[in-house]
Amino acid sequence: MSVERLILDLRRTLDDAGLVGSFLVRDLHSGDELGIDPDLEFPSASLVKIPLAIATLERIRTGELDGSTQILVQPGGITTPGPTGLSRFRHPARIAVDDLLYLSTAVSDGTAADALFDLTPPAEVAAMLQGLGLRGITVRHTVRDLNETLAERLDPADVHFAHFLAIEAGTAGRGHRVPQLDVTRANSGSARAFVELLQALWTPSAIDAGVTERVRALMADNVLRHRLAPDFSSDASKWSSKTGTLLNLRHEIGVVEHADGQVFGVAVLTESRVPAITQPGAEALMAQVARTLRDRLRQM
Repeated sequence: MSVERLILDLRRTLDDAGLVGSFLVRDLHSGDELGIDPDLEFPSASLVKIPLAIATLERIRTGELDGSTQILVQPGGITTPGPTGLSRFRHPARIAVDDLLYLSTAVSDGTAADALFDLTPPAEVAAMLQGLGLRGITVRHTVRDLNETLAERLDPADVHFAHFLAIEAGTAGRGHRVPQLDVTRANSGSARAFVELLQALWTPSAIDAGVTERVRALMADNVLRHRLAPDFSSDASKWSSKTGTLLNLRHEIGVVEHADGQVFGVAVLTESRVPAITQPGAEALMAQVARTLRDRLRQM
């Protein structure tokens, strides 16, 4: 089957499942790549925590921050809802900056991320990305702002209404009535932009080698492994990644390192037309499409 026919079939499969996506798989050694709408922008959701980690670690490297400094997090003081981490704490906690990095990146703890954003605001993170030559990823707001959607105001039984609004209120130009889903106002990026970020983390780049090593380790420790990990993890491969989820958005970016030395960057950003919170079929299809692209790339 030709590459063109393969891409057409994958597009049809995604459409039949109610998914639109930006996919890109790149051989990080050769630069060869295959994708589906790799330049289509999406709100980045928790993927923003990787640029945040880079900026924080760079400031630690230059001495602007001390990784051992403890930050006092008060219950209700940093009000970022989330299923794990500090948002579930009932009592004040002192957490070192280094440990906030782990919670933010590996556990996707939004409260930990906002404690880091309090140290390095979004505008500074964005400027640091630009200074490192990483363009195409915008950082405009905190995770706290990201989570102030209708879904947080509704009873659990009614959250599907927020998903219906997310699906119906978009525009052809990627604008949206929900600010967090509007690529002109939200943190955003495309599959290509995030693969460029992965390339900079896994191969020599303008980012300090010590910083890239720590970010790679944090991504390897990612505890959220229900999305692409089942199709990219094995005894003969290592999968390091970061997920992002908001309303009808489901993303994951990562790198698979094979025992034979091949290394592939993978970025998958999707939105669903199905107004449901739990969609295991969509999670599985994202991984299937990404793996199909990777398998075809290995054969080329």
